[in-house]
Amino acid sequence: MNVQSEAKRNFSRRGFLGLTAAAAAVPLLAACGGGSSSSSAGGAIKFWDMPWATTAYNDAAKKITDGFSGANSKASYQIIQWNNFYQTFSSAIASKTGPAVSTGGGFQAFQFEQQGQIAYADKVVDALKKNGQFDDFLPGVLEPFKSDKGYVAVPWQLDMRPLWYRKSLFDQAGVAVPTDWPSLLEAGKKLKGIGAVGFATGSGAGNNIGNHLMIMMMINNGGGVFTKDGQLDVMNDRNVEATEFLLELVSNGIIDPAAVSYTSDNLDAQWKNKKAAFGMYVLGVPQRVGDTSGDLMVASPMAGPHGDKATLVFPNNIMMYKNTPSQDASEAFLTYYMGQLKTLWQQKLMNALPVFKSITELPEFASDPNNVKIVKEYQPIAKTFAAQGTSLNANLAVLDGGQALNQFTQTILTGKTDAKSALTAFQSGLQSVLKK
Repeated sequence: MNVQSEAKRNFSRRGFLGLTAAAAAVPLLAACGGGSSSSSAGGAIKFWDMPWATTAYNDAAKKITDGFSGANSKASYQIIQWNNFYQTFSSAIASKTGPAVSTGGGFQAFQFEQQGQIAYADKVVDALKKNGQFDDFLPGVLEPFKSDKGYVAVPWQLDMRPLWYRKSLFDQAGVAVPTDWPSLLEAGKKLKGIGAVGFATGSGAGNNIGNHLMIMMMINNGGGVFTKDGQLDVMNDRNVEATEFLLELVSNGIIDPAAVSYTSDNLDAQWKNKKAAFGMYVLGVPQRVGDTSGDLMVASPMAGPHGDKATLVFPNNIMMYKNTPSQDASEAFLTYYMGQLKTLWQQKLMNALPVFKSITELPEFASDPNNVKIVKEYQPIAKTFAAQGTSLNANLAVLDGGQALNQFTQTILTGKTDAKSALTAFQSGLQSVLKK
């Protein structure tokens, strides 16, 4: 069984696609289901973690976990596969055999908070204030996790959606890299003339980059699926305008007519084979597709028609659960673990943005000019699925993993619709499944 493709199909995952340094680097993730664990000492803090990258990442995370000895406690490490991960957590939490602390899906903490299973992280945040790490957070990274009852989780890495371009194709087409929507349309037409794809994406099986592109273009126009206070707001004028523009790109062949069926492997191949000239994708595209010639680079963010600039980010986080041998020990472990994160980037095991400024300044991270540009130009303007609001919540898991967004994306990429009809169907699909 291909664990990688299975995980991609079953996980409305944050980061499985984006945080693998190369698609080919992940088949070694052990058999589906279950996990591997170190010996679990009685009363030890159980830390469950996901295969965020190659096995070397999990080996390093286990080593960090094994090094914990705070609050008169130890910690044990267990890998949970992305395949059916939410069911794995749900059944374990229900039977009180789950973790005390875990990583997981980007909105998982909010789903379990709704069920009364999450321990708030306010004391961890207080500890980070005391040890200086609170002031080290990149701007706006922690705030989305604050609810009216407390911090639901603590962010540890960011899965960003920057724009990439292949310089040689722009040189060949004799056109500048887009800085706004009109120049994207103009460049796309010229790139099409040399047989290149002007706005690469895909929404085939297991590939949610097309879904992310739909939301990114809405928020890049000052729109978004929700109002500032979290009410559904699909039909706003900015979303209509963004959708109309996407349909214009489709009708001009600037978005590949076959994009609707492209898997992540197909999309990788377009970038690798010098077919894709420009598009929104994950971090580390040159490493991902094996082309570090310097021809693949991060473009600056585009401006929407009203001057808005934004991209999409998924803040991955670490959460604590109420079922723990000791809440003090859970808090001590999470505080300790946050202090050890830098070693993961020092070993170049993470293809993700760190949440701490000091890690972005490490030579192992800052030696890549694309990383530096993403931190400088994209991180300050990045918005989550909650846009136009900022606070994360359980409804975002429904948007992220549900059929409504997928169907909307496929409808747009086939071009056989108009903006308002597609958005109306999208809104109806969301309304039927969102918590009232």
